[in-house]
Amino acid sequence: MNSLLTKSLLIFTLSLLAACSQTTSTKSAYEPEAYVKITHPEWSKNAVLYQLNTRQFTPEGTFIAAQQQLPRLKALGVDIIWLMPINPIGEENRKGSLGSPYSVKDYRKVNPEFGTLNDLKAFVDKAHEMGMYVILDWVANHSAWDNWLRYEHPDWYERDYQGNFRPTPWWDWSDIIDFDYSKPALRKYMTESMKYWVKEVGIDGYRCDVAGFVPVDFWNNVRRELDEIKPVLMLAEWESRDLHAKAFDMTYAWSWSKHMHNIVNAHADVSALFLYYSWNESAFPAEAYRLVGVANHDTNAWEGTMFENYGDALEAVITLSVIGEGFPMIYNGQEAGNDKRLAFFERDPIKWQKHPIGDLYQSLFALKHNNEALWNGQFGGRMVHVPNTAPKQVLSFVRAKGNDKVFAVFNLSKEPKTVSFKEPLFTGKYKEVLSKEIVEFTESSTLTLPAWEFKVFAK
Repeated sequence: MNSLLTKSLLIFTLSLLAACSQTTSTKSAYEPEAYVKITHPEWSKNAVLYQLNTRQFTPEGTFIAAQQQLPRLKALGVDIIWLMPINPIGEENRKGSLGSPYSVKDYRKVNPEFGTLNDLKAFVDKAHEMGMYVILDWVANHSAWDNWLRYEHPDWYERDYQGNFRPTPWWDWSDIIDFDYSKPALRKYMTESMKYWVKEVGIDGYRCDVAGFVPVDFWNNVRRELDEIKPVLMLAEWESRDLHAKAFDMTYAWSWSKHMHNIVNAHADVSALFLYYSWNESAFPAEAYRLVGVANHDTNAWEGTMFENYGDALEAVITLSVIGEGFPMIYNGQEAGNDKRLAFFERDPIKWQKHPIGDLYQSLFALKHNNEALWNGQFGGRMVHVPNTAPKQVLSFVRAKGNDKVFAVFNLSKEPKTVSFKEPLFTGKYKEVLSKEIVEFTESSTLTLPAWEFKVFAK
């Protein structure tokens, strides 16, 4: 009898435990889970990014010469400097006389064209001393043909149908050959190489070239191992939500640039931007930084200067890139009004001069730093659409966070527009950021803007 009772109690207890387990499992299945598992470095929350092409940045084209320009970048409002690849460049199948910096001959050495390892260390140390941070451009997808890895570890590379080393399929990147990331030893070597620059030079993260061509699980592990050394910022040259979960703080907002270009060239109207901002808010996590800019090394070299691409709309596009949602960047030379396509495979130094574009960026960066509504990712305020009476031509929105608020209106058309607004989100007293004029908006207020004109009102 006691045995039967004991057996019954055991069965009852096991059934109860199973029921509790099922209840707990069912409950957890419906609990929301944070998608982003990484933590942004604290210094990135209101930062702006500056892309520095060492070859063209100074007449000398060296780290030492570039270091002398750091005070000017600090005064401009730059927080993070992205150095284009600093590694030696391959000679086999080289393009041009100097080659592409994205054809890497050795992942743990410095291109002598730019200087020495100590020169690079001095540049990074000086940037840190001035309260700035430095990230390196990293080329993980492929190497130069004459990278020593090709000879020591030929099995680390992909092959074509004939068994030969191959460049990235479907592109004209004839100066490089692709890695095979199914090889654990390659993954370890590449990870250790990335850790080397963080440990040896003290760099603060990476901009990763064609990051989507490299497996996500590789990047996830890289981020984990780098963060064990120090908090890093990781930027992916790719536009994908998946990269934000465990690897990258920031991805490219290519579609924003595409929509802006279409609007400026009359191939679309303002509603095209609604597609981007809707996608950005609904499909990407709030923590995702999205890189937004008017120019970079690719667009400047192959598509046109900022003046060619945006014409009379340039200042409006620049302003939206800084005060709209996104992580703003500037390509070297923009602040000097650079109006030439910088050569990619040759020396072509930027002509430095004071220019209104530089003044505009400086004013906008100062606003971004000091107005919490404009901070990056989850640290800033969401853009909230303010409907107006010319919705196809005029973009109007509010961003607010804490005690800060910005109301912005952009006439993205070649005709003057007078608009009124349909919701009370915008009402209140503001100072216009550029003119410093004090303006008060009521629900019946109207605003007249010439072609491609804009106004940014801040509290």
